[in-house]
Amino acid sequence: MTPPANWQKSSFSGGGDGNACLELATTPTAFHLRESDTPATFLTTTPTALAALLHGIRAGRADRHG
Repeated sequence: MTPPANWQKSSFSGGGDGNACLELATTPTAFHLRESDTPATFLTTTPTALAALLHGIRAGRADRHG
């Protein structure tokens, strides 16, 4: 799969020149996530799946116990 060209850096990444940044790109049917220090590797997901993940995180279901 060819990565999209419109990557945006997270506002939580800070203003420095470091490479520890989360970047996001969108296409009409998907979200693409990558770390700026490994731009050739990215995760692709649907808006529905990403919304479910974020909802679970906010609800505390992503906490690890044990």
